[in-house]
Amino acid sequence: MKVFQSIDSYRSSERKAVITIGTFDGVHIGHQKIIEQLNALKADKSEVSMILTFFPHPRRVLDQSNDIKMLTTMEEKVELLENFGLDQLIVEPFTQEFSRLTALEFVRDILVNRLSLKKLVIGYDHHFGRNREGNFEQLTEFGELYGFEVIEIPAQTIESVSVSSTKIRKAIEAGDMDSANTYLGYPYRLTGEIVKGQGLGRKLNFPTVNLRVEEDYKLVPMKGVYAVKTRVKDKEILGMMNIGYRPTVGGNGRTIEIHLLDFKGDLYGQRLRVDVLARLRDEQKFESIEALKAQLSQDEVQTRTVLSKLKS
Repeated sequence: MKVFQSIDSYRSSERKAVITIGTFDGVHIGHQKIIEQLNALKADKSEVSMILTFFPHPRRVLDQSNDIKMLTTMEEKVELLENFGLDQLIVEPFTQEFSRLTALEFVRDILVNRLSLKKLVIGYDHHFGRNREGNFEQLTEFGELYGFEVIEIPAQTIESVSVSSTKIRKAIEAGDMDSANTYLGYPYRLTGEIVKGQGLGRKLNFPTVNLRVEEDYKLVPMKGVYAVKTRVKDKEILGMMNIGYRPTVGGNGRTIEIHLLDFKGDLYGQRLRVDVLARLRDEQKFESIEALKAQLSQDEVQTRTVLSKLKS
């Protein structure tokens, strides 16, 4: 999959494009159905499948008070999209200026003249252009004028999946990882750098790595203990993760700490991918360090049991 960081950086060729447009936050099972249809619509090698997406999320640009959290960072989104046979991805920086393009300007100047549009795949309620003025009927008229086909995904197809990025966000915020992962079609993912912590886990005989998620727009699951699968340097390591404020030891800020099972080594400065498989319990304050250590031992047993079941 070729990735272009803007429409301006895209170099058109003789090949026509089968395009869909959207934020594709989470690349969930609904998005995957759209991509599947997108790829199926390619007539032959003379056409390419393409997603035009935007960053930052348009809602964060058009409404400065909107602090919507994203299911995927751009790095994660690109990594996920590479799994579905897409030919090209364009990530257009979304600005106030871009939002003021009329429906006609967007279709004629960008989709047709810049991206060589041949077929456009859209959802049944898709709107676009300044003030969301463009709709399916208008796109059909533009298609007749500029020589491209519009394929609308029927409402029943979308509704049969019964999933949305908003629905997934709510599940994650509620700690319902089972539902979130079912809607996504894969385990929810956190990606970041391993940084030094205070070394408290080592004193408890449960050494941890501390994950720093740099993107402030990334949705972090609610505080609690989770069974996870991590990947660093192409090595898969199972673990248990705590998200929270460490009330028993007087923590003063949210941390993401992972105890890696059956692993010894120095990973500081490495990039770590964490797949969140299951939520085990709430974060809680214990009466003593010994009580905390006893609970961590129980958490490890439960983590190994959960991970064993998920493997089988």
